[in-house]
Amino acid sequence: MFTKKQLLALSLIPQIFLVKLLRFYPDFVEAIYSNGIFRIGSKLLHLVFGWIPFSAGDVIYTILGIFALKWLYQNRRKLTLNPLGWLTDIASTLAVVYAAFHLLWAFNYYRLPLHENLSLNTDYSTEELIEVTNYLIQQTNFHQEQLAPNDTLAVDFTMSKSTLLSMVPDGFEAIGETYPHLKYETPSLKTSLYSVPLTYMGFSGYLNPFTNEAQVDYLLPKFRFPTTASHEVAHQLGYAAENEANFISYLATTNHPDTYFKYSGYAFALGHCLNDLYLRNPDAYESVISNLNRGVRKNFQEVRDFWESYRNPTEVLFKSSYNQFLKANSQSKGIESYSYVVALIVNYNQTYILKTLK
Repeated sequence: MFTKKQLLALSLIPQIFLVKLLRFYPDFVEAIYSNGIFRIGSKLLHLVFGWIPFSAGDVIYTILGIFALKWLYQNRRKLTLNPLGWLTDIASTLAVVYAAFHLLWAFNYYRLPLHENLSLNTDYSTEELIEVTNYLIQQTNFHQEQLAPNDTLAVDFTMSKSTLLSMVPDGFEAIGETYPHLKYETPSLKTSLYSVPLTYMGFSGYLNPFTNEAQVDYLLPKFRFPTTASHEVAHQLGYAAENEANFISYLATTNHPDTYFKYSGYAFALGHCLNDLYLRNPDAYESVISNLNRGVRKNFQEVRDFWESYRNPTEVLFKSSYNQFLKANSQSKGIESYSYVVALIVNYNQTYILKTLK
């Protein structure tokens, strides 16, 4: 007979099988989980943790980390004297964490792709990319000129980072009229207590899947605060794929009533499109980027300088681990999935924006 702990440990096997199986049923996940179970559960988590002014999830992680270290120390001899019992303890704990992770959030990895819900293509030509990139340059330049004394100066975000965070829901309210599934009710958006290690690891934010708190690295330049916070909110709303979260961030910021948010959003999308254009056609890239205001380039340089100042050998290890995590959760391109937002940006603008301007 198996003990309860052994049965719990063994439950990890059918759990993994179930997760693998759900990948083939995105319609089921979309209807039953993403638009049903998850929506109810996330609202409850926001009510429980959203009002707390600091990251409750980071505190919980700290407490659990201390208990884990204490347990490992106290049971260090058990590893050699009773390795099967030690492994059972570890496996049973992993089974609980794995179940909670998926039930509370991670089944969203297997929902319908966003481009299908928006009726967008996944392919685009270099000519279409150039056209959209030129449009984004026009918009970015326009908003930079609204916020800076002249086109050669970087935009200085005058409000505090806490104020910027408090303004994020306004962008989702704006797009919620067109896309009701993107309404952001009962916000739970905070700066991470672990911002310093996050920065050294090369990450600008994360979603705590167990408390559904969106976490932003408070060290980030303000220029990136609106898009990073909106990206994490997109995860909160159940969009697990990184390219989809980036696209929703673009929608929320460029439709925001505040000009600073619009500038941040257009520049964010422009950066991705310029990178893609450079890879496809370096000559076209040089021609297009010559039209970009010097002030915008200075804001881009501000972000590059920030990350360069925190570069360290461990960043590669953490990003490599995260890369494998993404690949294990239906994002076959790993970290490269972030840049796949270009397909959504290009096709969305070609379908809904540029046609109306012609």
